[in-house]
Amino acid sequence: MTNNPLDFKYSREHEWVNVEGDIATVGITDFAQHQLTDIVFVELPEKGKRVEAGKQMAVVESVKSVSDVFAPVSGEVIEVNSKLIDNPEIINNSPYTEGWFVKIRMANKAELDALLDVKLYSALTGQP
Repeated sequence: MTNNPLDFKYSREHEWVNVEGDIATVGITDFAQHQLTDIVFVELPEKGKRVEAGKQMAVVESVKSVSDVFAPVSGEVIEVNSKLIDNPEIINNSPYTEGWFVKIRMANKAELDALLDVKLYSALTGQP
């Protein structure tokens, strides 16, 4: 069975979104961190930065590769998880809780409709 949270939304680029009101907490999925293997560096956007859905907002570097992280929704970054700067391995150990990247005040909640639910995301990644 998938370990993806049932009530989250997912992008085809392997970001997750947990919505509370008009705030979206964003990170990368367990599938993504497994593909990257050991994460050694993360570059996060600054608080106050405006991000656009589908556009690059962060960078993750692993022992294997460097990957862009895309904003699944548009809005303003209101908080960044600064713990990841000194401890990027948190993403490998806890991608859905402690390993979140940013919190975004969404500009358009309708963008969530373009994201996948857990069933569609699990099918996309071939997870049961």
